[in-house]
Amino acid sequence: MTTTPQTAAPRTAPPATPLITVEEFFGPPARSNAQLSPDGTKVAYLAPWRDRLNVFVRDLDGDWPETPAVDDPASRRVTADDHRSIETFFWSADSRYLLFLQDTDGDENAHLHRVDPARAGEPAVDLTPVDGARVVGTQHTPDPGTVLVQFNARSPELIDLHELDLDTGRLTTVAENPGDVLGWMRTPSGRIVAFGLDDDGTHLLSDWNAGEPRVISRISGYDQPFGILPTVPTPDGAGLWTGSVRGSDRMRLVRIDLDTGEQHGVDSHPVFDLDVLRPTADPRYPAPLIVHPGTGELLGARYLGARQEIHPLDPHFAEVLPRLAELSDGDLAQVTCDTAGLRWVVDFTHDRDHRATWFYDHSTGTARRLFRSFPHLDPARLAPVTPVTITARDGIDLPCHLTLPPGTGHRDLPTVVLLHGGPWYRDSWTYDPEVQLLANRGYAVLQVNFRGSTGYGKAHMQAAIGQFAGRMHDDVIDALDWAIAQGWTDRDRVAIYGSSYGGYAALVGAAFTPDRFAAAISYTGMSDLVDITRRVVPFARRSLVNSFLRYMGDPDVPEQEADMYARSPITRVDDITAPVLLVHGANDLRVHRSNSDRVVEALRARGAEVEYLLNEREGHWFVNPDSNIELYRTLERFLARHLGGRVAGEV
Repeated sequence: MTTTPQTAAPRTAPPATPLITVEEFFGPPARSNAQLSPDGTKVAYLAPWRDRLNVFVRDLDGDWPETPAVDDPASRRVTADDHRSIETFFWSADSRYLLFLQDTDGDENAHLHRVDPARAGEPAVDLTPVDGARVVGTQHTPDPGTVLVQFNARSPELIDLHELDLDTGRLTTVAENPGDVLGWMRTPSGRIVAFGLDDDGTHLLSDWNAGEPRVISRISGYDQPFGILPTVPTPDGAGLWTGSVRGSDRMRLVRIDLDTGEQHGVDSHPVFDLDVLRPTADPRYPAPLIVHPGTGELLGARYLGARQEIHPLDPHFAEVLPRLAELSDGDLAQVTCDTAGLRWVVDFTHDRDHRATWFYDHSTGTARRLFRSFPHLDPARLAPVTPVTITARDGIDLPCHLTLPPGTGHRDLPTVVLLHGGPWYRDSWTYDPEVQLLANRGYAVLQVNFRGSTGYGKAHMQAAIGQFAGRMHDDVIDALDWAIAQGWTDRDRVAIYGSSYGGYAALVGAAFTPDRFAAAISYTGMSDLVDITRRVVPFARRSLVNSFLRYMGDPDVPEQEADMYARSPITRVDDITAPVLLVHGANDLRVHRSNSDRVVEALRARGAEVEYLLNEREGHWFVNPDSNIELYRTLERFLARHLGGRVAGEV
């Protein structure tokens, strides 16, 4: 196997770096996720209150102290949730309101709430107050006093489209789902477009304005399993900007004509994919298309390989983009600007300096840093993340990331193989507190974008069909063997760890190749492929044909059901010999807690070493700082016992 680039392991052992506490890594950021109001005067951001992230507002002009004071009069808190951190919020188009999404203890039934920054003492208003309903999408309209909301108020299986009056909270149904619509969009001209799915998995783009729905375009579900993404209407209402792999291995930007259904190429990269699925799966990452907040014009498109490239698609943004890029050696992440396109608030993805946030004024050419999210973390004390490419045994390139602990010897290290979820996701060059915690504790961290990972072309993704616990796991072993051959990794001190699909992969590693791992950690991992498929929430079941059913199998077909069980760690628990840590949120709707409960029960029944952390107030991923602090304290102690790394309290 080969790697690019090839780097020689140092033979000397510099002194160990000081230990950074779990609280420093996983406590709430001082500030994060800054968004400029459309009028360019105020910045909303998340900051801690009672150990939960809430929305604050501050005037853009004025001082921004590096470490905000608790009683800072210039900062106005506009939400008051002391139960669960807020993650997603946005301005109304007229800068009057702030809107945010919040679920209950991780159940993912997000409601849309409204607060008025001018009346910071008033409680938030739930604008979608339907028990059990889930908002799955919002969209601004030409009327700044309204937004469009997609949610399943009428039936758990049916996502309808509603227009919401932000002042009164009145919801008006715009389009009712007859049973085969997965999502909606309304163009600036008022045209309603539906996204559906044929029985064979073909995605249907349909016009809903002439009485009977009219299919505009058909998109292969085999090539694009998660549909027509992104969905950005052109300002004239006649087209849709989206990604396409038609006739190509790579995702490029096209415009679909909403009258004819024809695709017209807009932009592409010769090597990289349009960065579509990563932000779709994880809203912490910026959208693939940068759109003007006032005109709706397309400003830029993001492509992601080892690092990000942004293509400017607007003359004005082509002038602004180089000035923004000068502010950091990271990758431009969140971008917000005023409706004049002159005042910009942006932050950056970086492997050691998480989301440093800047203000740039294009009218004067001046810029100033507003804040660092974690001012107490010195980037010089953190570990660089290095992209590498490894060749799998059958010749497929595996893009990976290697992080080596700073200030220690780099030979024969205890190693954590850290695997992402999905599997339709990807690791990338970024700041990850998990990675930095592990590196600080003395572990090498190897992240593997095994086949099935997205963002590396459709062939790389489709190579995972039927390969759960097969070649997908071979990729992990091949990457591990490479790290051992390079001298980074001590073969006898390797742990396998991941969440969601990564948790499944960790259990596969422990059960299918028990001689390769000294410990395994499954965080909200699936142990039963049949169970995970049958428990999918009602409104998403129709879309399984292109994902779970195609890649894992159909549990309603006896032969496929038997194969799914054979690839499920729950049927191989007796083969597990390494100590196992399982972590789960009791309210997880994606991977039911029984996937961990059953593994724990089976291991305990035969006296195997297993530890179980079950959090009653979390779901598929832990949100609250205290939940994460408990999780990673447990994890560092578990790894220290079985791999010998450092732990809190040691030097």
